[in-house]
Amino acid sequence: MMTKKNIAIVFGGDSGEYEISVQSGKVVHKFLDKEKYNIRLVEIKGNEWFSTDEAGNRLEIDKNDFSLVTPAGKICFDGVFIAIHGTPGEDGKLQGYFDMLGIPYTSCDHSTSALTFNKYFCKNFVTALGIPNAKAVLLTNKYNIDIKQVTDKLDFPVFVKPNNGGSSVGMSKVKKEEELEQAIRKAFKEDNQILIEKFVKGREITCGILQKEGELIVFPILEIVSKNEFFDYESKYDSSLAEEIVPAQIPDEITKQCKDTSASLYKELNCKGIVRFDYIFNEDTLNFLEVNTIPGMTETSLIPKMAKAYGMPLNELFLIITKEMFSKK
Repeated sequence: MMTKKNIAIVFGGDSGEYEISVQSGKVVHKFLDKEKYNIRLVEIKGNEWFSTDEAGNRLEIDKNDFSLVTPAGKICFDGVFIAIHGTPGEDGKLQGYFDMLGIPYTSCDHSTSALTFNKYFCKNFVTALGIPNAKAVLLTNKYNIDIKQVTDKLDFPVFVKPNNGGSSVGMSKVKKEEELEQAIRKAFKEDNQILIEKFVKGREITCGILQKEGELIVFPILEIVSKNEFFDYESKYDSSLAEEIVPAQIPDEITKQCKDTSASLYKELNCKGIVRFDYIFNEDTLNFLEVNTIPGMTETSLIPKMAKAYGMPLNELFLIITKEMFSKK
């Protein structure tokens, strides 16, 4: 009989997506097969890295080798399921740490994670591949905001958002120049780099892709219809404020283009695990929005809904993701 591998599910993080990460971690823990793996939830928040046992005792992680110190002895982990949205789990920091320790993990590697987490760098990468996306301006000086730098290059309306971040935290839709500075300051509270992007009118769709044994599984396309001004943090996590239609009722050619583009990006970006690609399409074109290398895994998140439409329950989804981190393909 083979010894069960020890798996750490890391959650928490240091961004505005902390609460969602907590939920994601708990859902992964609930559905990941405990007959196949010894599983521990590990919370990471700043310098505090710990696991809580069944009696409620806090057990510290030894950061020298990412082991868990318990009264019965040290537990070393064979692999890590990363469920941290935002820093340090989605921006390459944890990935680099685990690479140095030689511990496999479920997400894209450190370089892909860092590139895709930086929206401006990622936009430049996709533009170089010839994939359409909205025109944008990057601001890096929160103390000397140059409105003219934006208005000279972009027409209103625009989206203002942190360059590094997710779940639409700190994001605003701005329709006129006098609203711009306040939106910029709001975004600067979340990040030291701000992306201001031209608004593209259209329908928002998203495509989830999972690798299994060297082959790509492309989930059904999901369309997001927000009842708010845009698909903001509130509507992402309040089911009454957004309709999520899967499979999306869109033209066949858009479905094919979206799936083909996403599969191509997955390969070009050297992605691993489960990744979500977001787009806006209209009568003119399919516009790339962003890549999510650690998408939400709550039971109401987009990827679980797409997986369900594909016919893949959460226990199977998480098992594939976990097994893949040990694959050499």
